[in-house]
Amino acid sequence: MSTDETDPELIELATKVFDFARKGEAEALRGYLDAGVPANLTNDRGDTLLMLAAYHGHQEAVAVLLARGAEPDRANDKGQTPLAGAVFKGETEILRALLAAGADPDAGTPSAREAAAIFGKNELLELFGAS
Repeated sequence: MSTDETDPELIELATKVFDFARKGEAEALRGYLDAGVPANLTNDRGDTLLMLAAYHGHQEAVAVLLARGAEPDRANDKGQTPLAGAVFKGETEILRALLAAGADPDAGTPSAREAAAIFGKNELLELFGAS
């Protein structure tokens, strides 16, 4: 396979891996990551595999990605972080995993803390502690 970014095989592989993250196929993700796919791979909107797994509520996929070096605060092109996406979707266990991995509730635009306040999710604000 060539290294040209427009290589159809490379695009097909990336699409497959992003689908695994979106659908929560943790074992498939693990295999591709262990074979060398970067844990911080981003799509055309700057969404990482972790952002997609977190946003779609796939706790095991999130754990696989974090264990293989996915950056918990890596923002997409809109400035959104996986933590803020998990707040929006109300994914408390994923929030806990991201926080345990060092995610900053004040990173991004809006930050996870700001998103929780906007949506009146006081129970999530408590997870973030004092600002």
